[in-house]
Amino acid sequence: MQVAVVRGEEELFNRTSHLFATASDIACAARDLNTWATTRPRQEPVSMPRLRKLYRPGVLLNPSMAQHLRTAKSRGADIRITTDDLNETIIIDGRFAILAGDLLDGRRSYGVVTEPAVVQNVSSLFDAAWRAGVDLSVYVAQHADLSTLAPRVLELLASGCKDETAARTLGLGVRTYRRRVAELMTALGAESRFQAGARARDLGLI
Repeated sequence: MQVAVVRGEEELFNRTSHLFATASDIACAARDLNTWATTRPRQEPVSMPRLRKLYRPGVLLNPSMAQHLRTAKSRGADIRITTDDLNETIIIDGRFAILAGDLLDGRRSYGVVTEPAVVQNVSSLFDAAWRAGVDLSVYVAQHADLSTLAPRVLELLASGCKDETAARTLGLGVRTYRRRVAELMTALGAESRFQAGARARDLGLI
């Protein structure tokens, strides 16, 4: 298998910036805007590529991240949201795949794959996730209430108050409050309230 493992965003940029500068088709899957923050080329691309971006819904709970996505969409990017788990990936022209690894000592590792069969498999996984995703504008319209309530719900969860108290503070019924908490956990990809708090901190929400 033809895979080069690089450590850190700067090394990744040095190894791949020329691919982005000449790309005609870029597909990107990420949980937030931090994973691929420095992979974009600093020079202007030869031509504007077709750009598809797939994100977890938690990214929309951060106002600055949500605005970034709206701006990208207004500039021609096709953006979808999925509640499914994501393999953080960039696919360039169906010929190269960049796979995000784990953080170690503050630096993330990345695998740059050029093996055609592997890139094809990664592309197939992305395409399946893409088809299951929801257009950014549609998702935002469907979940406007959650985005509005999320900061307060996260504050109340962090305070450790009981559901009855939190619901009363928000002027909601207990069942409605618990439903909002469940929706928030889904948006953050969390399986517990504790994990939801940790992921909210990663996104700068609390």
